[in-house]
Amino acid sequence: MTLHVYLSGEIHTDWRDQIIDGAAGLDVVFTGPVTDHAASDDCGVAILGAEENKFWHDRKGAQLNAIRTRKGIEEADVVVVRFGDQYKQWNAAFDAGYAAAMGKSLVILHGADHAHALKEVDAAALAVAQEPAQVVQILRYVLTGTLPE
Repeated sequence: MTLHVYLSGEIHTDWRDQIIDGAAGLDVVFTGPVTDHAASDDCGVAILGAEENKFWHDRKGAQLNAIRTRKGIEEADVVVVRFGDQYKQWNAAFDAGYAAAMGKSLVILHGADHAHALKEVDAAALAVAQEPAQVVQILRYVLTGTLPE
């Protein structure tokens, strides 16, 4: 069985690489958003033309990024959403809600400091992990039925 996993959320640390590397050898296909922050912010104006007003600049980018995000979440079997420590990831919360509304298997990843703030998001998830290695263990268990050693 191949699992399609969409990795959403925080883009400032290497958590995605940790999961992808840890899942080497498992039958998993990973997708996710564009993680180049500048490219993600400026894709709309780079492709569709400049905007003087920052609101419209951001909106063009958000709408183009939504094409990729929607497709990735819709095609995913599992959606992992990471909330980092440094920034408030409102888009990650939106992705989690979108995935939950679609009935996707949702895994939330965040530190203990965010447990209270994310209690509703966590309640919608099938698992809440604190470390990328735990996400890898979840994927391994789902695919092989084996527990960590």
